[in-house]
Amino acid sequence: MKVSNFSVDSAPVLSAPKRTPAINTPELRQLALRWFMHDDPVTKAQALMQTPAGLGVDAQRELNSPSPQPGRGALPLLVPHTQIKPPKLNTPEGHAALVHSVVHIERNAIDLALDVVWRFSGMPEDFYRAWFQVAQEEALHFSLLSEHLQTLGFGYGDFPAHDGLWEMAERTQNDLLARVALVPRTLEARGLDASPAVKNKLLSVGDLRGGEILDLILRDEVGHVALGNRWYGRLCQQRGLEPVATFAQLRQQYQAPRMKGPFNLPARRAADFSEAELQALLTMA
Repeated sequence: MKVSNFSVDSAPVLSAPKRTPAINTPELRQLALRWFMHDDPVTKAQALMQTPAGLGVDAQRELNSPSPQPGRGALPLLVPHTQIKPPKLNTPEGHAALVHSVVHIERNAIDLALDVVWRFSGMPEDFYRAWFQVAQEEALHFSLLSEHLQTLGFGYGDFPAHDGLWEMAERTQNDLLARVALVPRTLEARGLDASPAVKNKLLSVGDLRGGEILDLILRDEVGHVALGNRWYGRLCQQRGLEPVATFAQLRQQYQAPRMKGPFNLPARRAADFSEAELQALLTMA
């Protein structure tokens, strides 16, 4: 079954659990650091989904993490991506391994969004609120996929995974421009490209629920990549930089992975990539 072109309106509406007020909640950036360092991804995701709106934001405070990495308890065995050899898709293990790989991406995506909130001070308040909302949406994705994985008879951590997303976060920890250029606009944008193929694989083994969840994720990820594009454009403007040339320079400087097609151009356009950027992308591939 072939997936049609991307449409924001085509994804199903799947709701997060009802949020309940938190007691003695710190300001938003401190809270982001607290959950960034928390070991259990299930608890982290549930807490983020239940965080009330309207928390205060201290944009100027410099926060320090006790560890350069997020909380890592219950994480799967991490290996180089070249060592990951999933079972055949038409087996229960292969089906679950594919879902597990997306669960792991969403777990990393939670930490990436939280990291942006606590690490980079001095930005406007709406910057922090928007990225915290991204963390909440990634938490919903993680929760939905984790629950779905359990219905297949497996749990998060049952398969090895790689750490490519977080490795780029570590490389770009000292420059917000590089971070938004190379995480949401590069690595997460690759998720827009990969989503139709992954959905088709799930549908090929009769996993309609998995396909439905991927539709929701794609719809939300378009917004996340668009947010990265918006702040990349603002930062380039503030620094007097030309966006397309700067992006190519940052990719080389930080050793970003090679861009490979096929590209989901409708989703990338919905995420506010310019035509000049898309043409440059096609040239890079």
